[in-house]
Amino acid sequence: MLRRLVRTPFRKVSLLVLLMALVAAAVAVTVRARTAPAASSHDVDVTKDLSYASAQPSGTQGHKLDLYVPRSHRPLPLVIFTHGSGWMADNGRMDADKVAARLNPHGFAVAGVAVRSSAQARFPAQLHDIKGAIRWLRANAEKYHLDPHRFAIMGESSGGWATTMTAVTGDVPKLEGTVGVRGPSSAVQAAVPFYPPTDFLRMDEHMLSDCTPRRGASLPSACHGGPKSPESRLLGCAINDCPDKAAAASPLTYIGKRQVPPFLMFHGEQDQLVPHHQSRLLFDKLASVGKDARFFSFPDARHGTFLQMLSDDDTRRGARQETTRDGHTTRPAPAHPTWQTVVTFLRSALGTGGH
Repeated sequence: MLRRLVRTPFRKVSLLVLLMALVAAAVAVTVRARTAPAASSHDVDVTKDLSYASAQPSGTQGHKLDLYVPRSHRPLPLVIFTHGSGWMADNGRMDADKVAARLNPHGFAVAGVAVRSSAQARFPAQLHDIKGAIRWLRANAEKYHLDPHRFAIMGESSGGWATTMTAVTGDVPKLEGTVGVRGPSSAVQAAVPFYPPTDFLRMDEHMLSDCTPRRGASLPSACHGGPKSPESRLLGCAINDCPDKAAAASPLTYIGKRQVPPFLMFHGEQDQLVPHHQSRLLFDKLASVGKDARFFSFPDARHGTFLQMLSDDDTRRGARQETTRDGHTTRPAPAHPTWQTVVTFLRSALGTGGH
């Protein structure tokens, strides 16, 4: 059903209806995963339902994480993964098992991290949550056989936003919050965002649909500027009416003010929820201040296809890559990204060599 819905021409389906369907499917899968018995191969230790802070509100999942750690004689680099939901569900651990299945064999531990939804807390709570999880993981690195000096973060959609925000605000005192353990660093050494929102106030101008306001509509053609959009729900105000809050929640605001880690970015040009231009803005801003980034664009890829971007030939058809390093940017070139692309990037950024 979801596949049929996503293929429906965008002008015939409102953004909110499509997003709610995506969230409902995500939550359903998450619930099924929690009721299934935990699975672990003989060489990977899987620990689920770890609390990096007390539940807020009580009984919710937004302060939980799952760990997938290959057995090793030495501490392992960690990839923190968080799934997207338009900030409308605390389902960040969803699909972490799939990421772990791809990265564990190459010597990377994986943590699937959930953050609170916009119905449970407003921004900057979600940023405070992911930073709290990182601090907890560093504080418990020895217990779980992790290398606290080699942390990467990966996420898709609103999880890609959390990835990007975390990477560009590492250890900024006013953005640390008080969630969970205090003291350890919240900085990461590499970032892998898939189709992240990066500038809330510029999303509608590049949507594939018409975002012109319509008389009597609560949303301007179901795009991002209205009071019921995912971004407005996150902030607690229509983003166009609170530009200062929108800027504070936009990753681009923080680039150029401090050191940021290398980025590996992925975005589909047919993304009907988060315009491809959002990653273009991120890449160009990183390039303008001399940061390192690699950007893969997919002419035919839609939203929610992060796994297919690394494994499905139809999704990858016509893919192109650009790189920027020390202020030098390459022209787009044909590319065929795979999970090995991610592994190679992580090894380089985290200094893991061939391990």
